[in-house]
Amino acid sequence: MRDLANPKKGTSQERNEFVWGWIFILPTMIGLIVLNIYPIFKTIYESFFKTGDFGRGNIFIGAENYTEMFGDGEVWQALINTFKYAIVEVPFSIVISLVLAVLLNRKMKGRAIYRTIFFLPMVAAPAAIAMVWRWLFNAEFGLLNHILGTKTNWVSNPKIAIFAIAVIGIWSIIGYNMVLFISGLQEIPGDYYEAASIDGATGIKQFWHITCPLLSPTIFFVMITRVIGGLQVFDLIYMVVDRNNPALKKTQSLVYLFYQNSFVENNKGYGSTIVVLLLAIIMVITVFQMWGQKKWVHYS
Repeated sequence: MRDLANPKKGTSQERNEFVWGWIFILPTMIGLIVLNIYPIFKTIYESFFKTGDFGRGNIFIGAENYTEMFGDGEVWQALINTFKYAIVEVPFSIVISLVLAVLLNRKMKGRAIYRTIFFLPMVAAPAAIAMVWRWLFNAEFGLLNHILGTKTNWVSNPKIAIFAIAVIGIWSIIGYNMVLFISGLQEIPGDYYEAASIDGATGIKQFWHITCPLLSPTIFFVMITRVIGGLQVFDLIYMVVDRNNPALKKTQSLVYLFYQNSFVENNKGYGSTIVVLLLAIIMVITVFQMWGQKKWVHYS
């Protein structure tokens, strides 16, 4: 409230708060503009051009890149691959992470150790993760085939390779999702559970009628971020599937196809068109998620 006895002092204080407020948020705004907003508009702009020789002298071609993209079977196959990965990775990673978070939120011996173990994949180098899983999935001497007694080509069989990569994605993200869920669970007052126990509610009923509704904002946030992350998958496919792998066509995502066109074939205009398609898909899905959250997300 402004100091009525000394209006100049109040005005000066408000001015200082205004200035310092902008100083603190300015780095974030600059980073957002430089790293997010500008690249989006730059990508949309380049999608209307054909990349010239040696990356110079781009030629304006209008919507030809989009016409070519919509008739390109490789793009549609990459889109199907991307959706296959996301459909498997997103729900399974959320459900498993939620169950682990509920279990590790209880009082138990070694709880901190278990939390650390599940979070380790988040701090491990992606290249190390890919190397370990390629060994596990190896058809000749892989541990998984040794346990199952088979010789399945997990990452070179076009029918199952994308699902094998999705398993790696689930394993990699469980720890991060779990930490978010645990932080949300710790915000739920214990009085609710005590009252439910007195009324005779079992653990499962408490989970469905107390935990899930009160944790729904966190679940919604994790779902939003995981859908976006799943649709943008690239690193796992790039490091697990070789370029000579017969399953490459059935595993490459839209982002992988963008990388292939932009940085391998040096066709940045067509690569930008693929990214614009992915951006439009993510925006549409996010809008539907934001609309649907009104029916099941409960903000206290």
